Amino acid sequence: MNNILNKETTFIDLGLIDYKEAWDYQTDLFNKTLAIKSANRNLPSNEQRATSNYLIFCEHPHVYTLGKSGDEKNLLVNKDDLHNIDATYYQINRGGDITYHGPGQIVVYPVLDLENFFTDIHQYMRLLEEAVILTLKKFNIEAGRIKGLTGVWLDQENKHRARKICALGVKLSRWVSLHGLALNVNTNADYFKNIVPCGIEDKAVTSLEKEMGAPQDIDKVKFILKEKLVSLFEMELVKQ
Repeated sequence: MNNILNKETTFIDLGLIDYKEAWDYQTDLFNKTLAIKSANRNLPSNEQRATSNYLIFCEHPHVYTLGKSGDEKNLLVNKDDLHNIDATYYQINRGGDITYHGPGQIVVYPVLDLENFFTDIHQYMRLLEEAVILTLKKFNIEAGRIKGLTGVWLDQENKHRARKICALGVKLSRWVSLHGLALNVNTNADYFKNIVPCGIEDKAVTSLEKEMGAPQDIDKVKFILKEKLVSLFEMELVKQ
């Protein structure tokens, strides 16, 4: 357990960035945090260093990612043909199955030492979802959860109309987080037709644009989502 609690969180917006580049970026921060925690274990409390926290926002070019517990059969196109739709594919180390990232989708990577906040993976996942639920409420969209499934859903109590607007997939190591959430804002829904999203065959996918009937100001959505995350986690936000 950290003896020095630090809720200062650096906000970084990487803009539109290649998936692998963003993965390497967050992994570097993740590994540096783990290194500080490892060093602290061998130091007296007065010599220990505080760990840092990061809240990374970005968008990606078209890409499909498969979590460590996923099934490659849920990618419905041949990997060799992905270049025909300007998409790439990665198997990665988060939980969950297959998902899609692309322009018009807000991707959030919190690289947090949860020992600075709380040590409860269930609470972590639910707060990420809650930030999205509260963000959508600002657009008069009622969203919620489906028992046994991660992410944020609309019409979640109607099994025939339930549709997913936000996917979650995370990895934790010694309470340091990696990966995060993806909120569909102005997302091209055609790309979801090439996968079984999150391995769930009987649920649809939607976006804020589709629900509102018009493209949305993604910067406005980012601002609201950031504010909700900061509030729920009680972060002390600093800019890079």
